[in-house]
Amino acid sequence: MKNKKLWLFVAFIFVVAICLVFAYGKKAEAPLQEKSESKINYTNSSADLIVVDLPYPDAVTGKDFSVIGKARGTWFFEASFPIKVLDKDGNTLATAIAQAQSDWMTENFVPFKADVKIPQSYIGKATLILKKDNPSGLPEHDASISFPINIEY
Repeated sequence: MKNKKLWLFVAFIFVVAICLVFAYGKKAEAPLQEKSESKINYTNSSADLIVVDLPYPDAVTGKDFSVIGKARGTWFFEASFPIKVLDKDGNTLATAIAQAQSDWMTENFVPFKADVKIPQSYIGKATLILKKDNPSGLPEHDASISFPINIEY
């Protein structure tokens, strides 16, 4: 009987410990996600129009990396839209074209991917900019999303 009570007590302590680990783990994740999202700059856009999965704000990337996410079909023209990477002084380091990975002629989200190549000589802070394709050239149709990244290896 004494052994049974001891095992019940140990099991209770174990369950409480597991609950505390999960509770504190969730609280630690939330501020990091909010901090990353706060670094995203939307111009005439929102997260309901374009979402970048990789890289995330302040990510450390190599010289060659992929930009992966999803955008509404209205962001594309002929299944693509432009991407730029600027150095810390605002100079263009690289340009790339994001390609739709499925049918882009929709108002729904469409997955995209772009491969970016940074000059081997550059290391440091940079800004990733994804621009809505605007074949009209009219400024009222411009939109973009940008955020900082770090080019290191």
